[in-house]
Amino acid sequence: MPKNSKVVKRELDDEVIESVKDLLSNEDSADDAFKKSELIVDVQEEKDTDAEEGSEVEDERPAWNSKLQYILAQVGFSVGLGNVWRFPYLCQKNGGGAYLLPYLILLLVIGIPLFFLELSVGQRIRRGSIGVWNYISPKLGGIGFASCVVCFFVALYYNVIIGWSLFYFSQSFQQPLPWDQCPLVKNASHTFVEPECEKSSATTYYWYREALNISSSISENGGLNWKMTICLLVAWVVVCLAMIKGIQSSGKIMYFSSLFPYVVLICFLIRALLLNGSIDGIRHMFTPKLEIMLEPKVWREAATQVFFALGLGFGGVIAFSSYNKRDNNCHFDAVLVSFINFFTSVLATLVVFAVLGFKANVINEKCIAENSEMIIKLVKMGNISQDIIPHHVNFSAVTAEDYHLVYDIIQKVKEEEFPALHLNACRIEDELNKAVQGTGLAFIAFTEAMTHFPASPFWSVMFFLMLVNLGLGSMFGTIEGIITPIVDTFKVKKEILTVICCLLAFCIGLIFVQRSGNYFVTMFDDYSATLPLLIVVILENIAVSFVYGIDKFMEDLKDMLGFAPNRYYYYMWKYISPLMLLSLLIASVVNMGLSPPGYNAWIEDKASEEFLSYPTWGMVVCISLMVLAILPVPVVFIIRLCNLIDDSSGNLASVTYKRGRVLKDPVNLEGDDASLIHGKISSEMSSPNFGKNIYRKQSGSPTLDTAPNGRYGIGYLMADMPDMPESDL
Repeated sequence: MPKNSKVVKRELDDEVIESVKDLLSNEDSADDAFKKSELIVDVQEEKDTDAEEGSEVEDERPAWNSKLQYILAQVGFSVGLGNVWRFPYLCQKNGGGAYLLPYLILLLVIGIPLFFLELSVGQRIRRGSIGVWNYISPKLGGIGFASCVVCFFVALYYNVIIGWSLFYFSQSFQQPLPWDQCPLVKNASHTFVEPECEKSSATTYYWYREALNISSSISENGGLNWKMTICLLVAWVVVCLAMIKGIQSSGKIMYFSSLFPYVVLICFLIRALLLNGSIDGIRHMFTPKLEIMLEPKVWREAATQVFFALGLGFGGVIAFSSYNKRDNNCHFDAVLVSFINFFTSVLATLVVFAVLGFKANVINEKCIAENSEMIIKLVKMGNISQDIIPHHVNFSAVTAEDYHLVYDIIQKVKEEEFPALHLNACRIEDELNKAVQGTGLAFIAFTEAMTHFPASPFWSVMFFLMLVNLGLGSMFGTIEGIITPIVDTFKVKKEILTVICCLLAFCIGLIFVQRSGNYFVTMFDDYSATLPLLIVVILENIAVSFVYGIDKFMEDLKDMLGFAPNRYYYYMWKYISPLMLLSLLIASVVNMGLSPPGYNAWIEDKASEEFLSYPTWGMVVCISLMVLAILPVPVVFIIRLCNLIDDSSGNLASVTYKRGRVLKDPVNLEGDDASLIHGKISSEMSSPNFGKNIYRKQSGSPTLDTAPNGRYGIGYLMADMPDMPESDL
C-alpha cells in the first residue's frame, strides 16, 4: 500500500475499515492538515440524517440506460443536416470519389484523435465543458464558456432550419404537392403564370416566395413571417420537452430520432435505384478527378468538414460522455461513432446523387424534346438542310444518342452560324455539374426531384420528417452542451434552466423568421461558429497535451480503460493534431479574408440570386459574433491570472460524502483548484493524498457513482460498504 510520510504515520491494516470515524481515530491527533481536509463525515444519528435527506440536494449524476442509448445519442449529435446536404456537395465539387481519400486521412489524423480526447475528458471528470476545463486548469476555464456561447449561437439558427423542415412537412400531405407547378394569377381580362415563378422554377418560387416570402436585402426586414414564426415556436417546444429532464427524457427519443433517418435513406436509395438516370448520377458522383485532389483547397474543405461533422468543440460530446461509467471503453466509442458518421455521409451521397441523376434525366428528356421541335422548325424554315439529318433519326421519338448525333453534325456544318440557332446540347453531365448544397439542395433541388416520384407526397413526408429528426438529434447535443456545464457549475435546477434557455432562444430567434431572416441564418452560419470552434479545439488540445501533460493523460486513460491506448494517439495529440489545427485555422482566416463578406440575395424582379455585400452594421454584427464567441477565453484567463475572484469558488475538489454518495459542495478549499493535478509537493497541499487502496471496495459490491475528484482525479475514493450499518455513516 502506498504511504505518505506527512499523513500516514503507520501502515493501515488491509481489512475494510468499518467506519470513516474509525479511520479518523487511527490518525495522530497532531495531524491538523487531515482534520481540516475536505472530507466531511456525517456522524449524526440516523434520525438526523434521515431528516436531512429531504433538504440536501443530492448530486447523483444521471446515467445512460444502456450503451446503445449512449451510442445513438452521440451518433444523433454528430450525424446532422451537414451529412445530407454538405458532404455530397463537397464530394462533387472536390473530385468525386477522389475526395474520399483526403477525407479519410484527415478523419484519422484530426477527427478520431480529437473526438477520443473529448470523450475521454468528459468521461473521466464527469462534468460538462466548463467544469472539465476548469478542472484541468482554472486559467483555461474560459474554453468551456466559449463552447457554451458557440452552442447558443448555433442553436439559434439551427432550430430555424428545423422549423423550415416542419413547414414543408406540414405542406406535404396533399396531392399534387404545392410546389409541383407554378401558380396562376388572374386579373380582369385573363389568367397567366406568376412571372417570378415562370422566370425561375416552381420549387424555387415556392421556397423563396411562399415559404420564406423573402425580402430583397438584409436591410429590408419586412416584418415577421407568421407561418415560420409558428414553426419555430413548435420546434423550440419540441426541443424543450425533449430536453427538460436531460438525458432521462432525450435519451428515449434518441431511439427514434437517430434510427429513423437511416430507414428513410435506405428506402430512398432503393426507390431511386429503380428510377431512370439514377445510375448516371452515382457514376458521375464517384468518377474520381485525381488532378483536383492535389489542390490545397480540397484538403482545407475536407478538414473543415471532418471537424464539424463530429461536433468537436461544441461541448455536446463532453456532456454526453460525462454521463458514462468511468470504465466505459470510450476509445471504441470514438472509432465506432466516427466511422458511422463517415458511412452515413457516403450513404447520403449515394441517395442524393441517385435522386439528382433521376432529376437530371427528366430535365434532359424535356430538353431534348424541346430542342428537337426547334430543329424541325429550323429545317422547315430552311435554316438547316434536311440532307444533313441522318435518315434513321425520328424526331417524334428521338433518343438521347440520336439527338447528340444530330447536334454534333449541325454544330460542325454551321460553325459560325451555330450560336444564333440557340440549340442546347442537353447533356446529362451538364445538369449534374450544377453543384447545389444546403437549403438549395434540400428545399429546391430535392423537392423538385420528388415531384416526379410516383406517390410523391409520401416521399416528401418521409424526406422532411428525416430532416426534422436529423436536426433534432444535433439540437439535443447542442442544448446539452449548454445546459450540462451550467447545471454542473452553478447548481441550478435543470428543468428551469432548460425552459429559460429555450424561451430566450426563441425570442432572439425571431430575427431569423423575418422576411430577411434567411440572410441572418447565412450570417450566423458563416461567422458565429467556424473560427471560434477552431480556436476552442486548439486550446482543448493544448490544455490536455501541454498544460495537464500528455504523459499523465495517457496514464489516466490506462487507469480508466484498463489498457494503454496506442502510442499513435500520443503523437497525434502532442504534435500532429495541434499543427494540423493551426494550419487549418490560418487557412480559414486567409480564406475568410480573401472572400468578400456577403450573401446571396433573392431579387424578385430578376427571379434570381445576386451576391450582395453586408452593410456596415452587418459587418459589425459578423465581427461581434466571432469576438463574443471567443471572448470568455481571455476574460477568464485574466481574471484567474490577476486573482480577481476567489479560486476556491465552485471548487471541484470540494465534496461531501453521505451514505456512500456524493452530495453538494458546502466546503471551499484554499488554493488553486488544480493544485493536486499540477503536482504540488505535499506540504503545499490543502489536504493529504492517500493511496487509492486505503478504502477497499468489496468484491461483488455495486458500482458507486464516485466524485469527479475520486480515483480518476484528485482527492479520495469512497468505498461502497453495504454491510456497514447506515447509522455509522
